[in-house]
Amino acid sequence: MSTMQQRPARVSRRNFLGALGAGALAPALVGLAPRGAHAQSLEQTLERLLRGRHVVRPDRFGRLFPHLPPFAERSPALEAALVELGRRGGLMDANDDLAAGPVELIVDPAKSAVNRDNPDMTAGITFFGQFLDHDFTFDLSSRLGVPAVPEQSANERTPALDLDSVYGAGPGRSPELFERRNRRVEPRFRLESGGLFEDLPRTATSVAILGDPRNDENLVLSGFHAAMLKFHNNVADMLAARHRREEPGEIYRRARRLVTWHYQWIVVNEFLPLLIGQDRVNRLLAQGPRTFPTRVPFIPVEFQGAAYRMGHSMVRPSYRANFNGIRGTDPTAAGAPFFAMLFDPAGEGQADPVDLRGGARAARRFIGWQTFFRFDETSFRPNKRIDTRLSTTLFTLPLQAIAGSEPNPVSLAQRNLLRHVTWGIPSGQAIAADLGVAPLTRADLADVQPLGLADSTPLWFYVLREAQLQQDGLRLGDVGADIVGRTFVAMLELDRNSYLAEAPRWRPTLPNRFGNVTGRFTIADLLAFAGVVDRGPGSPPPSDVDG
Repeated sequence: MSTMQQRPARVSRRNFLGALGAGALAPALVGLAPRGAHAQSLEQTLERLLRGRHVVRPDRFGRLFPHLPPFAERSPALEAALVELGRRGGLMDANDDLAAGPVELIVDPAKSAVNRDNPDMTAGITFFGQFLDHDFTFDLSSRLGVPAVPEQSANERTPALDLDSVYGAGPGRSPELFERRNRRVEPRFRLESGGLFEDLPRTATSVAILGDPRNDENLVLSGFHAAMLKFHNNVADMLAARHRREEPGEIYRRARRLVTWHYQWIVVNEFLPLLIGQDRVNRLLAQGPRTFPTRVPFIPVEFQGAAYRMGHSMVRPSYRANFNGIRGTDPTAAGAPFFAMLFDPAGEGQADPVDLRGGARAARRFIGWQTFFRFDETSFRPNKRIDTRLSTTLFTLPLQAIAGSEPNPVSLAQRNLLRHVTWGIPSGQAIAADLGVAPLTRADLADVQPLGLADSTPLWFYVLREAQLQQDGLRLGDVGADIVGRTFVAMLELDRNSYLAEAPRWRPTLPNRFGNVTGRFTIADLLAFAGVVDRGPGSPPPSDVDG
């Protein structure tokens, strides 16, 4: 069945009545109206009326630009154009030489000739960004290419960088995430092993037990989630040693706040400057939440469905997962590096997949973080530039990497583009005009002119092309940076528990990776404090994975 097949819009009767002011007719209009052109007209009329109301709730999605129309009218021709743009082998496929193998794709730039490296970012920034996305946005209700009203669509995460994807509902209501001692839930997370190093706790069938199931989509992301568990545990142990008379519940609260504030500091002072530039971050912080349309925090669909998906362009086709994961028949011998594609169809159904998909545990399946973040000047690898070319591995996603109940299409680019129809997202040109910045020209978008998308372009594609032309792919351009920057800063400043709202002059109090408290803190420092870094050639497994 086509992803664009007609279905009734997902709108509650109460809001439909409020929008139309014609209660007696609403059930007939929603349930009995004929399909086809009239049905599309009804959906579009309803969408326009609800856009005018734009009732904002923190547990729903919303719009940054509620007054702007969708980039295109829904139609079979539009679906065909979006599917063509996002297909494997199409305009957005970098056509990486996958047959060369994961090592050659890293060491030989010619194997990814148009998939350029970004010297300003390390490979791990991509996955840190994915971790952030899972912390404050989760859409389980909308369907690809089927119009939905954001204000009626639930966001299963809180619109705040509060680590609810890690902490769940806390020890009281999510006890399965925490250690137990003498039937008492402890302020420390459960961790397991089975490989050389820590792993997420899992069921007998390898299903991860964690606050957000998406954080086991790939090995790098699950490794970072496990590192966050260790980070919390080490902070909790430090606090317990300092405050020996305090109850476990108070230790948990203290540890969660300290962990969350250091994490938020990293977002504001390391991650965001890489994406949008330090000057733009400074301006947003100086202006405060006034740049956001409401004082109610919510996740805009222009962010969730388009601009923030720029991270997909930053993904490499392959990675060195670690330095010594492959040990052969002698478990005491120094191992060889584990190189793998991010996703490889050959990994489907394997107990120890050849790729970096999640959902599995084996001795080699751990992360050597020196590859992913800058601990020195030689070990790390860069990520890819923000542009309209995506790594070829992303055009054939494994089913476990696809959230929700719709497994098709498996091309990530097609899925992203169809989301623009789901949410009725405005074009990049319309948003540029609304912001008062120069829009891309038809010549800038000449390659999508045959698809009819050069004059009114899907926002995701527009943001990628804008970054490519304005910033050489090193960071976001005007429209993308505005949407991403405003959303992040607003979600922090409108959260009364964040450090920006509660104590804007606060500075990190934990030591960096060199053991010094400097008032600065990076992702590399977080991983060092978590104790997950010293994994070079010949490093032995730890005696206690929770240490």
